[in-house]
Amino acid sequence: MNEQMIKEVKEKLEMVQKEIKKAIVGQTEVIEQVLIAMLADGNVLLESVPGLGKTQLVKTFSKVMNMEFSRIQFTPDLMPGDVTGTNLIVQEEGGYHFKFQKGPIFANLVLADEINRATPKTQSALLEAMQEKTVTTGTTTYKLEEPFMVLATQNPIENEGTYPLPEAQLDRFLMKILISFPTKEQLRQIVELTMGQAVDTPQMVMTKEDIKEIRDMMLQLPVADSVMEYAMSIVAGTHPEIEDGAEVAKKYILCGSSPRSAQALIKTAKARAFLKGRYNVAFEDIEAMAYPVLRHRLLLNFEAISEGITPEIVIQRLLEEKRVV
Repeated sequence: MNEQMIKEVKEKLEMVQKEIKKAIVGQTEVIEQVLIAMLADGNVLLESVPGLGKTQLVKTFSKVMNMEFSRIQFTPDLMPGDVTGTNLIVQEEGGYHFKFQKGPIFANLVLADEINRATPKTQSALLEAMQEKTVTTGTTTYKLEEPFMVLATQNPIENEGTYPLPEAQLDRFLMKILISFPTKEQLRQIVELTMGQAVDTPQMVMTKEDIKEIRDMMLQLPVADSVMEYAMSIVAGTHPEIEDGAEVAKKYILCGSSPRSAQALIKTAKARAFLKGRYNVAFEDIEAMAYPVLRHRLLLNFEAISEGITPEIVIQRLLEEKRVV
């Protein structure tokens, strides 16, 4: 991996973001973070109120990167077989036999829309696909095509008729990305974009093979011992019960993040450094990725909830406490 290769990849990733912005107004940070998750080979939980373009975002990503897109609308009556697929009895020459009909999970980009509306049994149907990249039915296991990524959405303001994701399942998501409401100027751009006659359609600028190659290159990025130590101190700092636990954790955190979060923090930091065209992971990459990586992995105690302390506030104070001067 040389300077020219890094430069070419950076330019290609910039082209991807440029094409996506033809269909998505604002949300620059969201686009960047979804791209980072894709390069880091992880799944994403998108949280926002309805109508902020989550479906459009995922569809645009699939088009720009030439990946197969699938959307699953999660509802209370959705069954696991509706996600993974089911065995059907078919009649052919020689009699009847079972044939597996693949479900919508068999795609490159899977949008799990309003995942918290489905029952825990159906939610769990995603776990094997998210972690192992396989689907098992009966005694047969099917391997999903790479790259594979689940982008699940949930509405933070609705509780009635929902089944909150358990902590173990939340931990399977590499990142949790919050989508904010657009500004007044961005609202006008959205209206003009959707109501106008001429639309600049996003074009394909990357293939699935390109993503696989970039992932292999990204893994070669070095992480200095000091940066690795900083990342590990942040993750360990979320645990109030251990010696390295941060003061803010001892005050506000009931249960800290898992070892999987340490892996996620380094992987996403590498992807961010690669996206910025740098040859190594910096402290700023660790701090930038701490929020989307840790916010859904922290279980806050009653004191935090009663004082209106959010995971973001806890992470900010944790970074300030552990920051290397």
